[in-house]
Amino acid sequence: MLNDKTILITGGTGSFGHHFVDYVVKHYNPKKIIIYSRDEFKQFNMRNQYKEYDDILRFFIGDVRDKDRLYRALNGVDYVIHAAALKQVPACEYNPIEAIKTNINGACNVIEASLDRDVKKIIALSTDKAVSPINLYGSTKMVSDKLFSAANAYSGNDGTRFAVVRYGNVAGSRGSVIPFFQSIIDKGEIKLPITDYRMTRFWISLEDGVKLVIKALEEARGGETFISKIPSFKITDLAQAMLPGCEMPEVGIREGEKLHEVMVPAEDSFRTYEYDRHYIIYPNYDWWRDGDIIPGGKLVEPGFVYSSETNKEWLTVEDIQRLLKKDIYYHN
Repeated sequence: MLNDKTILITGGTGSFGHHFVDYVVKHYNPKKIIIYSRDEFKQFNMRNQYKEYDDILRFFIGDVRDKDRLYRALNGVDYVIHAAALKQVPACEYNPIEAIKTNINGACNVIEASLDRDVKKIIALSTDKAVSPINLYGSTKMVSDKLFSAANAYSGNDGTRFAVVRYGNVAGSRGSVIPFFQSIIDKGEIKLPITDYRMTRFWISLEDGVKLVIKALEEARGGETFISKIPSFKITDLAQAMLPGCEMPEVGIREGEKLHEVMVPAEDSFRTYEYDRHYIIYPNYDWWRDGDIIPGGKLVEPGFVYSSETNKEWLTVEDIQRLLKKDIYYHN
């Protein structure tokens, strides 16, 4: 599907962008991959890292807040992966207007510019924090998700298609707990702080995240939210996997933080279908046609919740150690 196609990634210098480039150049033959971001130093480092792909990689300095620049960057683009966002919960809490400008206004700009440039398909990256949000970051991403789903009403039957991919913190990416714990271990510490002993999270690797995005690119018909079936783990088990026998002082939950990750809330169960390796939440709009439901799925039971707390699949300490040794996460 990506062969001879031009793909633009907003926020492309982040962990996802690096791994997306790695995966796509190994499995496809794209015409061009455009890295669109506002940090020239990260673009410089990324360009040097991928010198062997100079013939297909392009770097655009730009901000999703700047619609005119997006309009220019999207000339001739087939697909867009929208990964740009302000993502740090505390930073968004203390800089709410900036979070709104990037995560909401920026989403509007990506949508409008993509429609004007006749982009074929847009996949926006979302987060578990957009489900029943309790912090500003989650609230802005909930609005963003709604915008991308509703945008299909503007594109007509044969126009641009918009869909969403949702997952929690990717294992080992910036902002996840793995590099935080590792930084403490590297200093020779013997204690790993735990916010709450009850805390659970989903485990998804960057590669799995990329594969889900590509699946959405291949299958989305407009308005869906794609969610991978992935295992859960306890934060205490992660700490013991990374530093066996360590002390684990409980330091208290941070502002805007949840005990568990929820990907599918009960309120969405009436339009959520289960597939072999993922779930899809279908849109609830008048323009959605039931005939566009992707074959092979089964409607979940009323009240179904997909949560890291009640998940059926769990990682043990040994499982986590095995995954860490496989180096499936990306340091950036």
